[in-house]
Amino acid sequence: MAEIDVSRPILDANQRLAAANRERFRAAGVKVLNLISSPGSGKTTLLEQTLKRLRDRLAMAVIEGDVQTDADARRVAACGVRAVQIETRGGCHLDGAMVAQAAGAFDLGSLDLLIIENVGNLVCPVEFDLGEDLKLAVLSVAEGDDKPSKYPQLFKEAGVVVVNKIDLLPYIDCSLERIHADCLRLNPQQRIFDVSCRTGEGLDAWTDWLEQWVRA
Repeated sequence: MAEIDVSRPILDANQRLAAANRERFRAAGVKVLNLISSPGSGKTTLLEQTLKRLRDRLAMAVIEGDVQTDADARRVAACGVRAVQIETRGGCHLDGAMVAQAAGAFDLGSLDLLIIENVGNLVCPVEFDLGEDLKLAVLSVAEGDDKPSKYPQLFKEAGVVVVNKIDLLPYIDCSLERIHADCLRLNPQQRIFDVSCRTGEGLDAWTDWLEQWVRA
């Protein structure tokens, strides 16, 4: 019996839109970061801390993806950075068309960095290219140290991993060494930053690297 992959036409169409987005972003001279994690990893808090540290050094904007509500976009706006909210109304990921429409709200040529905070999910967002330059995976130590091995595609494709909530390490059973080893096994070129948004540990190293990447 012949099998038909019904997802292929969807992914192919998205790939064409993502390619158009990428050309548009590069023509404007703006770097684009696609931020992916599971719900509760602290990625919006990490985003807030990143924006606060870099808002006087880089011109930034944010596209916020959520199933519902504009709460995260309002948190970003409180950091003094313009944000556009995408509500997927049940969708588990952003796609190239959504990002193309949202990006139209910005003067891309005036930006150094556009950050896309994807819907909280470790699977679906990885399959949909948005035209980004770099995928950032955020992992909380509270989620356990087995996530890179359980969700390898994200940690293979992510150029950077931020391991968050390291202030909780004394209270949970989680090995940073295992996380690092599994991530680097999947992607030996990957950069990994261990941070705590609560204490500030590691955040300067992360934001300094991000600024250098944007300006490179």
